[in-house]
Amino acid sequence: MADFKDIVGHEQVIHHLQNAIRQKRFSHAYLLCGEEGSGKSLVAEAFAKTVLCEEGGIVACGKCKSCKQIESGNHPDFRPVVREKATLGVKEIREQVTADVQIKPYSSAYKIYFIDEAEKMTEEAQNALLKTIEEPPEYAVFLLSVSRQELLLQTILSRCVLLPFYPVATEKVKRFLMEHKGIPDYLAEGAAAFSGGHVGRAVRFAESEEFTEQRKEVLHLVKYIDEMTMAEIMENVKLFAAKKDAADGYLDMMLLWYRDVLLYKATKNVNGLMFRDETEAIAAQACKRSFENLQGITEALEQVKQRMKSNVNFENALELLLLYMKEV
Repeated sequence: MADFKDIVGHEQVIHHLQNAIRQKRFSHAYLLCGEEGSGKSLVAEAFAKTVLCEEGGIVACGKCKSCKQIESGNHPDFRPVVREKATLGVKEIREQVTADVQIKPYSSAYKIYFIDEAEKMTEEAQNALLKTIEEPPEYAVFLLSVSRQELLLQTILSRCVLLPFYPVATEKVKRFLMEHKGIPDYLAEGAAAFSGGHVGRAVRFAESEEFTEQRKEVLHLVKYIDEMTMAEIMENVKLFAAKKDAADGYLDMMLLWYRDVLLYKATKNVNGLMFRDETEAIAAQACKRSFENLQGITEALEQVKQRMKSNVNFENALELLLLYMKEV
C-alpha cells in the first residue's frame, strides 16, 4: 500500500490532507474526483494509513502495528466498501456502512470508510449513505472516489469536500516509470505520453504487451483511413469493438494523433509530438487536411468518448466516427 511520499503529483490534494492530519481536523466526507488511473485509490489508502498510524505524524511510519495491518488489508478501522455487482446497492451500503458505523473504532481514534467508484451507487444507496454522512459519529471519515461526480446526488456533493485530481506532467510520469518501475527510456516515454497524465494508466501501458499492438493498430487506421474501402472500415470497426474494454485507450491514441497533426500544421515543429517517429506521415496529413477538418475530427472523437460513458452502442458510434473521419 502506497504512502504519500510514493505518490506522483497531486501535491495540492496531499497538502490539504496532511494539513487536516496535522491539525486533527477532518471533514466527515471527502470526494476524490479524477479519471480512472489518476491515483485516487492510492491517495485514499495513504490517507487512511497515515491517520491510523500510531506515530501520529503526517507520513505513516510503516512500522507500527496499525501500518502493518493496513498493508496486509486487515485493519479493523479501515473499511473499504465491497461492490460485487455492476452497481452498489442499498443493501451493501446499509450492511457495510450504515450499520457498521454505529460500532466504535476497535483500536484507533477514527474509523475510515472508502467507497471506490462511488458513482456506481444506485440512487437508493446514495440516499441511504446521505443519512449517514449528514449526522455521522465524530470518529467517522468517508472517502468517496469518483470519475464522474455528476452521477452523484447534489445532496451528497454538497456534504463532501471536493479534492480534484488533475493530470500529472508527462515528464514526471516518465521519470516515475523509469526510476520506480524499471521501465526502459523509450517505453516509458511512450507510455507516459499516452497515459494522459495518469500514472496508473501509464504503468498498465508500460507493463502490457498489448500496448505496442494497440499503437500499431491505431496507426494503421489513422494513416490509411482515406484509402480504405467500406469493407476495410467495417473490419476496423469490428476489430476495435471486439476490444471494447480498451476503447478509451484506442480513442485517446487517435486523439493524440490528430492533435499531433494539428500541432505540426500550425507550427511545423516536431518538438512536442507524441508520434515523433511518424513525422513524415504527420506532415503528409497536415498538408492534406484543413484546420477545420482536424478540429472536427478531434471534436467527434471527444463526443464518442463522452457517449461511451452513457453506455451507447459502441460499434455504431465507432462506425459513424470512422465514416466521418474518412469523409472529411
